[in-house]
Amino acid sequence: MAFGETETQPQNQTPEVVQAKKHDQNDVDKVSHFTPTICVSDSALKFTNVLYNLTPAELYEHALKYEKGSFITSTGALATQSGAKTGRSPRDKRVVKDATTQDDLWWGKGSPNIEMDEHTFMINRERAVDYLNCLDKVFVNDQFLNWDSENKIKVRIVSARAYHSLFMHNMCIRPTKEELENFGTPDFTIYNAGKFPCNRYTHYMTSSTSVDLHVARKEMVILGTMYAGEMKKGLFSVMHYLMPKRQILSLHSGCNMGKSGDVALFFGLSGTGKTTLSTDHNRYLIGDDEHCWSDKGVSNIEGGCYAKCIDLSREKEPDIWNAIKFGAVLENVAFDDHTRLVNYADKSVTENTRAAYPIEFIPNALIPCVGPHPKNVILLACDAFGVLPPVSKLNLAQTMYHFISGYTALVAGTEDGIKEPTATFSACFGAAFLMLHPTKYAAMLAEKMQMHGATGWLVNTGWSGGSYGSGSRIKLAYTRKIIDAIHSGSLLKTEYKKTKVFGLEIPSEVEGVPSEILDPVNTWSDKNAYNETLMKLAGLFKNNFETFTNYQIGEDNKLTEEMLAAGPHC
Repeated sequence: MAFGETETQPQNQTPEVVQAKKHDQNDVDKVSHFTPTICVSDSALKFTNVLYNLTPAELYEHALKYEKGSFITSTGALATQSGAKTGRSPRDKRVVKDATTQDDLWWGKGSPNIEMDEHTFMINRERAVDYLNCLDKVFVNDQFLNWDSENKIKVRIVSARAYHSLFMHNMCIRPTKEELENFGTPDFTIYNAGKFPCNRYTHYMTSSTSVDLHVARKEMVILGTMYAGEMKKGLFSVMHYLMPKRQILSLHSGCNMGKSGDVALFFGLSGTGKTTLSTDHNRYLIGDDEHCWSDKGVSNIEGGCYAKCIDLSREKEPDIWNAIKFGAVLENVAFDDHTRLVNYADKSVTENTRAAYPIEFIPNALIPCVGPHPKNVILLACDAFGVLPPVSKLNLAQTMYHFISGYTALVAGTEDGIKEPTATFSACFGAAFLMLHPTKYAAMLAEKMQMHGATGWLVNTGWSGGSYGSGSRIKLAYTRKIIDAIHSGSLLKTEYKKTKVFGLEIPSEVEGVPSEILDPVNTWSDKNAYNETLMKLAGLFKNNFETFTNYQIGEDNKLTEEMLAAGPHC
């Protein structure tokens, strides 16, 4: 497919795909590369050199030679810089509102989808394509999303930097030689011109950064940011639109599977322990971040992992530590100029230091990354108010309510200016990437859980015996025992009692966990303070959920009523 063109353009600009020259080497097999024709774009500029699906070694060479700030670390990983932007720019992410999206997508209050018109998109697209055409070379990746062979998506990424090409090589599913030869027209294309800014005086633009998605054209344009995570999460947003259209639920979650084939999904915002708890040497890793749940089971959307590196240590995260080797990309880390040893505690560039590596670098990764239907759905919350139980069994309506709420709490030190616990809510534990209204994903989750007999759980990895500052954080060893009991099924066999206000079912005992901490009221010496804090948190939940009460789920709206009734009563 010709870059700068799509199937919707005039006939005199019809895209073509031709076979490029074969690279013959004595010590490797011959590999045929099918690259797009280098042809004329809308503004009569031409690509001069397309570097297509290069290997990690080739991309290393380009990065080290041509991209300032690229280095090989002591473990063999490629360290690089993302420039001024060291994280995503959600306020600069826009979606074209047209006949395709105006009734389908979630717009308005609470939505991450900021609208733009097609004309503005085309201006930014022209700017990005012209910039890429002016370069002496562009990097092109043809890869897949979703390990489910019947529902995989073909993606093409056009970028200006070897670092971006290697990042996507790691994060998407890498095609075989045969798959590449038969790749054909991609289902979605990214034009990453992040080194070049958008025009701030263009309609809808509020800064020099713009990440623009056009669902009908199946395209994304990136201007003014070189942070690689924009590509990863941009494609995740696309999957949040495409998969539900096929009755497949897209999920922002971790996923692992036991030796007996029991699958667990882990949902949780930053700081809740999602990565730590879903990484288990006694279980197979299906994926760490993005998944689909179809009528066949679960599948990882990605071909790699994008791990936070701040304060990384071999002792705490040995699998991630060992995965940072040749082929991995390290973003914005600091290291010794001579030894090239990385200092993972250094926040001088950003606290959001990252590593991207193929999932095969994790020893217990399940390849292909697919599994049967989940047995357990685990919602993680770091409750710094200290009033949620360490574990609660949820019914379907409660699972929907807490899934849509997506609660955790920030504490002092997490972000500047925070002096006491602050509740934060992110719909479906990933509001920034949702395309449809949260209730649609929640209804699909409830339907699949009911159909396949999955149990919902709410696990508090936060405080007990008081709020942050007076109580203490629940020991990780206890949380691990709780997760083990969920996996084994033993937690289904104990007795339960219902809490006040939130109406949560808490177990009477969990092996290896002191029974007195299972009901949080027992751990507070000041019972009045406990009740006041409980009511405060309940009020925050209710206020947050008001955004989602005006959507009807199901023809008779019964599911909506049950879900609303499952919230706290105060």
